[in-house]
Amino acid sequence: MEKHLICLDLDGTLLNDEKHISPYTKRVLQYLKKSGHEIIISTGRPYRASVDYYRAMDMNTPIINFNGAYIHHPTDNRFEPKHEQFDARIASKIFQDVSQLNVKNIIAEVRDQVYINNYDQTLFEGFSMGNPEIKYGKLNELLTESPTSLLIQAEDDEIPNIKKHLNKHYAEFIEHRRWGAPFPVIEIVKKGINKGKAVKYVAEYLNVDFDNIIAFGDEDNDNEMIQFANYGIAMGNAIPELKEIANEVTDTNNNDGIGKYLNKHFGLNM
Repeated sequence: MEKHLICLDLDGTLLNDEKHISPYTKRVLQYLKKSGHEIIISTGRPYRASVDYYRAMDMNTPIINFNGAYIHHPTDNRFEPKHEQFDARIASKIFQDVSQLNVKNIIAEVRDQVYINNYDQTLFEGFSMGNPEIKYGKLNELLTESPTSLLIQAEDDEIPNIKKHLNKHYAEFIEHRRWGAPFPVIEIVKKGINKGKAVKYVAEYLNVDFDNIIAFGDEDNDNEMIQFANYGIAMGNAIPELKEIANEVTDTNNNDGIGKYLNKHFGLNM
């Protein structure tokens, strides 16, 4: 069988609700890896918060972080990394604008540096994975370079209004997506950045035919990747909008949706 590229979102997709990779799904993926297929992680998380899963799967491929804003190869320096930061002036204006709306917090990330507008113990625990440098205070004063991503935390019922504001004033400069659990968060990256473009970049590097790309996701930050892949698969727990554009819907992240689909697709009888 021709080499395939299997693209895995993490939260709500490869990971169950306890943030673990199930033994069955891991066994199926490792079998396919040994059979010559390529497996990559494509996540909104930064590298520091995904590297443990990369190592647990014994991967040797590039990894997509920040929804495609940062792509690098942890084990091969010959791979040309991509780090797409958005304009610091736009970020500064968004800080000022959004602060006037009903938001709980604003967080900026520059690779493994985290800047948080207001101290929050829950946020600290959520963003401290991988031991980043974390600073608190006014983001306009703290940031010394353009951010990789900007995160806006707000109550669920405030999210639509904030997204509407971003669309009205910044649509030509940024992309924004909503995170799933555990935080109601809008993530902002540079215009034109998405997982679909990132997967294309990695697929070309790995020399995988686009007809042989399989992608799994559950949230709206997976839209472009699911549409780009020849086999775009939504998890059973995915948002309705993603299920509508997917080629197929598999079982949930808590019930081996990835493992079950791949077992059937490749006829593994596992």
